Amino acid sequence: MADDGRIRILEKFGDEEIEVIYRPSPPPVDPMQQNLDGLGFHPALNQRTYVEDGIRVDQDVPVKLRDGVTIYLDIYRPDGPEGVANLPVILGWCFFGKRPGDSPKTWQVFGVPPDTVSRMARFEGPDPAYWCKLGYAVVNVDSRGAGHSEGNLVVWGEQDGRDGADVVEWLAEQVWSNGKVGMFGNSGLAMCQWWIAAEQPPHLACIAPWEGTSDLYREFVTENAIPCPGFVNFVMGNQGGPAYIEDFVEMLKEYPLMNGYWESKIPHFEKIRIPAYVTGGWSHLHLRGAINGFRKIRSPKKWLRVHRDFEWPDSYAWWNQEDLKRFYDRYLKGIRNGWEMTPRVRLEIMDAYDYDLQVNRPEKEFPLARTEYKKLYLDAAKSALSFDSVATESKATYDAAEGLATFDITFSEDTELTGFMKARLWVEADGNDEMDLFLTVQKLDEKGEWIPTTVLGEPHPGAWGRLRVSHRALDPDLSTDYQPVQSHRVEEKLKPGEIVPVDIAFYPHCRIWHKGQQLRLQIAGHYIREGWFEPFSWDTDNKGNHVVHTGGKHDSFLQVPTVPPKYRAGDYVYR
Repeated sequence: MADDGRIRILEKFGDEEIEVIYRPSPPPVDPMQQNLDGLGFHPALNQRTYVEDGIRVDQDVPVKLRDGVTIYLDIYRPDGPEGVANLPVILGWCFFGKRPGDSPKTWQVFGVPPDTVSRMARFEGPDPAYWCKLGYAVVNVDSRGAGHSEGNLVVWGEQDGRDGADVVEWLAEQVWSNGKVGMFGNSGLAMCQWWIAAEQPPHLACIAPWEGTSDLYREFVTENAIPCPGFVNFVMGNQGGPAYIEDFVEMLKEYPLMNGYWESKIPHFEKIRIPAYVTGGWSHLHLRGAINGFRKIRSPKKWLRVHRDFEWPDSYAWWNQEDLKRFYDRYLKGIRNGWEMTPRVRLEIMDAYDYDLQVNRPEKEFPLARTEYKKLYLDAAKSALSFDSVATESKATYDAAEGLATFDITFSEDTELTGFMKARLWVEADGNDEMDLFLTVQKLDEKGEWIPTTVLGEPHPGAWGRLRVSHRALDPDLSTDYQPVQSHRVEEKLKPGEIVPVDIAFYPHCRIWHKGQQLRLQIAGHYIREGWFEPFSWDTDNKGNHVVHTGGKHDSFLQVPTVPPKYRAGDYVYR
């Protein structure tokens, strides 16, 4: 045991044996001091049964897992005759507190009007006050090592999958169950679904991962190798349990490159074969994971909806709840309600502020088959982008810590960009051997003024891509022409005067630029965003100056996914 109380446990990941670092679980926090009390509030163990608002609640029910560890869950089902048999189950699984409504603070979901969600709901999970009235049971679980559940808290991964599979099968055997279990939840609860579904428990009938990261190394602990401990500590800082908690931040310090441990934090999507209703948000950190998960799962029955809102307002809006009910009625109750006629992909086409060009536009696939990828070449001498290659070499230089470079283009016709963007940049570090790059694509009006979209009332900075340049080596098996993926297995520091090409993937984007409006590419060594409730921060390594080379043999470009209209007749355009 280390002086700080951390312990190391030797674990096997494939052919590798790796010491996993765990930190002691902290003492219970004062719920009045928490920012989001749904993340880490765990009330005292209180095994009881009571009825509230016509719903029977069996609280803190113990369930023993295959290795003998006992975890605790809450079961909500209709009281009376309709709740004693033939109930499908909606399971909410995570290490977040399963009963935040017991907190002395007012339980409210950020961005959702008061009283929309009942005190029975867990953070980011299904609300029993809604689903039990419709003939479903809702089960909320404190996973291994969370709250009063035994064991060490293993944060997402295969252990979570095995434990969840055990609970799915236990629920299917209960006398009140119809033998079909589905899952729901966004963010942390969505991520857990990937691993549980990959275990293929026989009675897991469908999943609904709404906004779920799919690769903890590339999307959570780091953003393409740029460490982001601020958000990790925000999510994990209030977690508590009876023993130890897996320590991502320390693991990244110990193992900064991809290895068997980090690979174990990527779900086996190919093993997921059951119906799935996936969502993503164009402005959200889970976007890459949600869309990659949708693309990689092997289910012939899978649906994707991508929206412009934040995850919580989207999850609890009545029209989306009703939509999800149709999905569950079909696969948990066996009602033939025409769900299969739902478009395989539905997209909201963003425009400006709170306005969308189109809502739930039906599509057959993602990325769209009719996408035309076009290159916009950077010209540092003019701070411009051009569809034509640039012959003359020039360079843009900015302060690595605080500065930025911008490149603009004006569209001569309405242009929709939907799908995957990437940048190929020739870069140099002047005064350092490392570069952390933060890229943003923004929309400007005819006068050059920024037109953001808004999320929870705040301006969103735009489509984003990031990369630590020493991790620039690509994984040829994972990369495509439109989505480069770094291997993160080698570190290649920069030499003085060395100019190297880097490929940087953006998170998927979907937006319309009207004729006369401008697209701006920002390149910086820091993320440009203010006024946001989540404490994002990055451990950047930027000193001296960044230099972006353009033109001639340094053909830096931004590749964009232009989408032609579905139908055009003269001046009429249908998208």
